[in-house]
Amino acid sequence: MYLATIGRREHTGKGKLSAVGANVFALGAVSLVTDVSSEMVTAILPVYLVLGLHLSPAAYGLVDGLYTGATALLRIAGGYVADRVRRRKVVAGAGYALSAVAKLGLLAAGASPTAIGAVITLDRTGKGLRTAPRDALITLSAPEPLLGRAFGVHRAMDSMGAFAGPLVALAVLAAVGATSPEAFDAVFVVSFCIAAIGVLLLVLFVRDRRTPKAATPVSPRAAAALLRGSGVRRLLVAAGVLGLATVGDGFVYLLLQHKEDIATGWFPLLAVGTNLSYLLLAAPLGVLADRVGRLPVVLGGYGALALVYLLLAGPVSGWPLFVLALSLYGAFYAATDGVLMALAGPLLPESLRTTGISLVQTAQALAYFASSVLFGLAWQFWGADLAIAVAAGGAVVAIAVTFAVLSPRKVTA
Repeated sequence: MYLATIGRREHTGKGKLSAVGANVFALGAVSLVTDVSSEMVTAILPVYLVLGLHLSPAAYGLVDGLYTGATALLRIAGGYVADRVRRRKVVAGAGYALSAVAKLGLLAAGASPTAIGAVITLDRTGKGLRTAPRDALITLSAPEPLLGRAFGVHRAMDSMGAFAGPLVALAVLAAVGATSPEAFDAVFVVSFCIAAIGVLLLVLFVRDRRTPKAATPVSPRAAAALLRGSGVRRLLVAAGVLGLATVGDGFVYLLLQHKEDIATGWFPLLAVGTNLSYLLLAAPLGVLADRVGRLPVVLGGYGALALVYLLLAGPVSGWPLFVLALSLYGAFYAATDGVLMALAGPLLPESLRTTGISLVQTAQALAYFASSVLFGLAWQFWGADLAIAVAAGGAVVAIAVTFAVLSPRKVTA
């Protein structure tokens, strides 16, 4: 099999979104509700930590890195267990439940950075467990030529929740009072209740896809054998390089707040702008990836990210900055989040699909952890303008390296 699969033109006459399968929609509904919960917290966390608890940019970078990267290796363990027992829904459900409980943990953590870091690690443990089994279920629930469309539909539903989450957080803050000591606690409680509904939807409506037992049993040796394929190795290198180019949502929004002096009560609306763009573009870009090739769409997404960094470092200000930066940031997610998984899926055997996807996600998460910590240090010691300019240059380099590494003419699986 050639990695040219990721770049070839794939077209099908089935234009209906129903072609991706009911299970994809069920998983999308779970992600929609869960993202309302998680984005409620994500939308207020930067301002809560930096402006409320007065963490330095370097300290925030460490916490933000924990939010995505600290439990990265657990993704591999969760993916392997899901393949071994062939119960991807059960492993994903455990991850969703852990993340729901973590919302209540934020209440108990108070103002302690150590406790907050521990709770965030628990939350990301849940995400680490659920993401690969969920994405593997998508790849097993839709035809291979429609994987870009399937992930686009799923990510569009996911982004509906991400769009609504900050608005719900804003409503809670407005109801309680943005300056009230209880305001953030109220957000955490509502977030937990919504997350619990997401777990219930998974239990009731998502069907597991138990692949037939492989001729060769799933074992650590079989999982390690994935790395012998040059296509998989190159994909992991590319995922790591692209992860290093991503400084994270919190920093992007804090830089906008730093540049435009946004009031605390309006801070969650920054995520709303990004998620609206993501919502509108996820499904169309998924279809485009199936037709023109998944690699060009992914690289175009990182081009949009580089433009976001340049805007943050440049002279543009006011509403044009908000419209351009948030629209491009949403386009970045729409072009990369699900499309990269659709790109990886056909390279991986069904019996080890979850393990392979978790390897890709782990490479990204570890690189993101390093990127977040380094960017926080750069901001603290170099200043925001120089730090984001360097990040823009890094994104351009990552695009060039990824294109070279994943060139269809060079890579075989």
